Amino acid sequence: MTSYEAVLYDKAGHRATLTLNRPQARNGITQVMMDELYATLEAAAADADLRVLVLRGANGDFCPGADVKAYAAGKGGTSDPKKFHVSTLLHEMPAITVCAIQGACAGAGLGWAAACDLRVCDESARFNSAFLGVGISGDMGGPWLLPRILGAAKARELYMLPGKFDGAEAARIGLVNRLFTPADFEAGLDEIVTRLVNSAPIALKSMKANFVDAERLSLREFIDVETARHAAAGRSEDSREAFQAFVEKRTPVFHGR
Repeated sequence: MTSYEAVLYDKAGHRATLTLNRPQARNGITQVMMDELYATLEAAAADADLRVLVLRGANGDFCPGADVKAYAAGKGGTSDPKKFHVSTLLHEMPAITVCAIQGACAGAGLGWAAACDLRVCDESARFNSAFLGVGISGDMGGPWLLPRILGAAKARELYMLPGKFDGAEAARIGLVNRLFTPADFEAGLDEIVTRLVNSAPIALKSMKANFVDAERLSLREFIDVETARHAAAGRSEDSREAFQAFVEKRTPVFHGR
């Protein structure tokens, strides 16, 4: 495990967990956290061996957004616009990103959650856009990300008529992919991550790249890119292994080749 001042990074095999680690402030964001989170994600994005990254918070909260007390003391935010691309890294990095949400998930924390490929929460989760309540318009890409998850009207509602809502409501509107009881949360999260790690890595990373490219390409352009990746994955050893395992009625073993 690599320990910084405000984040922890733990990699085991093809999976990693990045933990926001300011439990004394419910993992509220400071400039130090932004700097460390960006640097850690930038390195993770360049790690070809990484298949799944879990983003979570320490001690029963995910992230309530900015640490208001730190901001008031002049220790919040960052003067480097690049660091606001934490959401871009989560959304576009080759590894599949899974946000594990417990407790508070608001403001920039909601943006980071939305940037991940998948989101799971337990019944303790409490969501809120929160920006309007402190007189700011918002950061971390929520207005770009949330309409793609929830639809334009619901995304606008969450920002323009902010209020707290729980994990059950997040599941109902499609913000989270799975809702667990607190007792089942860790096992449920591990089952999802294990399933992803054990999937064909070339196909899975190509699939994520397809979704990212689909956000910027015309259908004609996209189908050309999608077809090229489909053919490349089909030529891989992993694809041959998957077909052979299907015929032999066994679980395939993938090596990323």
